[in-house]
Amino acid sequence: MAAQPRRTPEREAFYTKIAQRSLAPLWEVLKGIQSREPRPPEAPVLWRYEEVRPMLMEAGGLISAREADRRVLILENPALRGQFPPRVTHSLFAGLQLILPGEIAPSHRHTQSALRFIIEGAGAYTAVDGEKTTMRPGDFVITPYWTWHDHGNETDGPMVWLDGLDIPIVDLLNAVFFEPYGEDQFPLTRPEGDSIARYGSGLLPAVCERRALSSPILNYTYERTREALARMSRGGDIDACHGYRMRYVNPVTGEWAMPTIGAAMQLLPRGFSAMPYRSTDSTVFVVVEGRGRTVIDGETFDWGPHDIFVAPSWRPYRHDAAEEAVLFSFSDRPVHEKLGLWRELRAKA
Repeated sequence: MAAQPRRTPEREAFYTKIAQRSLAPLWEVLKGIQSREPRPPEAPVLWRYEEVRPMLMEAGGLISAREADRRVLILENPALRGQFPPRVTHSLFAGLQLILPGEIAPSHRHTQSALRFIIEGAGAYTAVDGEKTTMRPGDFVITPYWTWHDHGNETDGPMVWLDGLDIPIVDLLNAVFFEPYGEDQFPLTRPEGDSIARYGSGLLPAVCERRALSSPILNYTYERTREALARMSRGGDIDACHGYRMRYVNPVTGEWAMPTIGAAMQLLPRGFSAMPYRSTDSTVFVVVEGRGRTVIDGETFDWGPHDIFVAPSWRPYRHDAAEEAVLFSFSDRPVHEKLGLWRELRAKA
């Protein structure tokens, strides 16, 4: 690439003149635009759940779910601190949501797509467009864009989950819409488990209307996912970079379960040491089971159950499992793929 153009008094005078007509010289910024490879603005970072949980519980004593609308502590990437909207990577939002016994997070809808990955507690629910699902640790729950949804806790213990949303993507496109429902709960019109009964058995209804780009399955339970990973580990070849890894899909289309967020679950056997890997999507990992470490661009992060960490775009990373471990992850990969931009690089043994 050519060197940055030299600045001269004549050129400076020209730049000042054209700026008055809302013009600017491309050659002055071209070198910064045309980088040889991605330069992710986010940093690799890890949040230890044992450190964050007390602060989340403290928030529960300071503000109610009704007053907050959603009682969430944002996971703000330290390299992106202060940006609006807040973000865990340059393209995604993440936060930990707490709902206490007896509380209801009121119904609303928005154009951002959301996922819930359950961290702690069992028996609270979320309801989406008239279907309710009971949530348990390790469940992956989808709230498609522009669907009415509310959360409630009818148990005697706190419930915590990770929220992942495409807020920065929708904000970039200036397509943010939000609407409160007006009542705490949207009316239930389908029995619990209806979506998994219709779409989760390798069969589809004979008349299947493709209503949206998101999966029609509301809750991908951890019980079913863990069983699938175990079967895969007994009968399949292990991936040198990912261990045994499966992605959540839309059973109607075979594509990712969400149009802008790709979610996956992987099993790392005890003693597994992965080969280095990099890809253009920025990835958020949640430790479901086990202990180990991940080395991201030379920096080591030791992790255990419920810890959350970020692997930035195009930064090499690899996992080492001290004991059998399960990791949930989500990224902006579907957007990269739809635009023909996704790329990966695997280290060779």
